[in-house]
Amino acid sequence: MNYHWDWGVFFKPTGIGTEIYLHWFITGLGWTIALALCSWIIALSLGTIIGVARTLPGHFLSRIAAAYVALFRNVPLLVQLFIWYFMVPDYLPENLQTWFKQDLNPATSAFISTIICLGLFTAARVAEQVRTGIQALSKGQTNAALALGLSLPQLYKDVLLPQAFRIIIPPMTSEFLNVFKNSSVASLIGLMELLAQTKQTAEFTANLFEAFTLATLIYFTLNMSLMLLMRWVEKRVQVPGLIALGGK
Repeated sequence: MNYHWDWGVFFKPTGIGTEIYLHWFITGLGWTIALALCSWIIALSLGTIIGVARTLPGHFLSRIAAAYVALFRNVPLLVQLFIWYFMVPDYLPENLQTWFKQDLNPATSAFISTIICLGLFTAARVAEQVRTGIQALSKGQTNAALALGLSLPQLYKDVLLPQAFRIIIPPMTSEFLNVFKNSSVASLIGLMELLAQTKQTAEFTANLFEAFTLATLIYFTLNMSLMLLMRWVEKRVQVPGLIALGGK
């Protein structure tokens, strides 16, 4: 393969003001992190509520929660994104349609649609992790807490959820990392996150391999840093006999 690598391309001017191509990657990384963190806040909050609802025996809320999980887990993420960006705004009240389609910057509209889509999609996956964590606990703890006079909200807040979250830290770490990787779908509706900036750089410079190599290194470094952080959190909150590290 007769290809001449040119790593200096990232420091060449883009022709737009004083920007260099490296600035595009930094901007894209900023959008990616903002997307992932906002989506994760929605996913963790809503997913916890739905996961708890899934464990309420014989309650109509558990059936609603199960339907939510089935819907959002079985429809492809890209399809959901197109629905939120292209279809849902058309069913909003006229003043909100005007605000979303005309008043907002296109990047902001794409950002809002993506965080809603990615947050709701990931919430279904988080809900299953929370449900699994709660159901992994001994039934005796629930019986003892109720016998002591704790209400149902107190049972979940003070007894079940603190232990369940310790159990599900490893799979939740995977979901957290997936949010960062799944944020790349935003490039398909025009949001210039990391993948979109990578493709744009490759098109402008014709340095395809350099652009995608740098993007790969950025994604790898970001996800490895997050994984190490979550491993540290896992060690800090572990309870002997409740959660085992490293498969031990």
